[in-house]
Amino acid sequence: MADSIHSTSSQGCITGQDHLLPIANVGKIMKQALPPSAKISKEAKETMQECASEFIGFVTGEASERCRKEKRKTINGEDVLCAFKTLGLDQYADVMQRYMHKYREHAEKSTLEKHDKSIQIDITDELSILRRDHTSNNDKRDRNFF
Repeated sequence: MADSIHSTSSQGCITGQDHLLPIANVGKIMKQALPPSAKISKEAKETMQECASEFIGFVTGEASERCRKEKRKTINGEDVLCAFKTLGLDQYADVMQRYMHKYREHAEKSTLEKHDKSIQIDITDELSILRRDHTSNNDKRDRNFF
């Protein structure tokens, strides 16, 4: 984490923390899931920063493999959706599918109305469903474990 090498090779390759999400953004996302009075240690933010960055790389690698097999160069939402499913992350795939549906609806509506093309979709409901389902599944797993 904090001991990562912080350098860039002469060929411009990314090394060290250059591949990580900005720690301030990670901290903001973490804060949203906590009560207002909660605090987050630097170590917790750095750990989450590395985990989130690794997760993105892991899913992107799987999506990229699908593109390579299909001789395409551009990863799209369907590739990410398939990557989630291939990796056994079906709950994320379900949320992603709902997000993509809303995104496409909004994009189609914007095209028809010829308004501002910037798209911002609130997926808070989908994420809370995912958290609730995850908590419910953990409770079931814990009951079955003991």
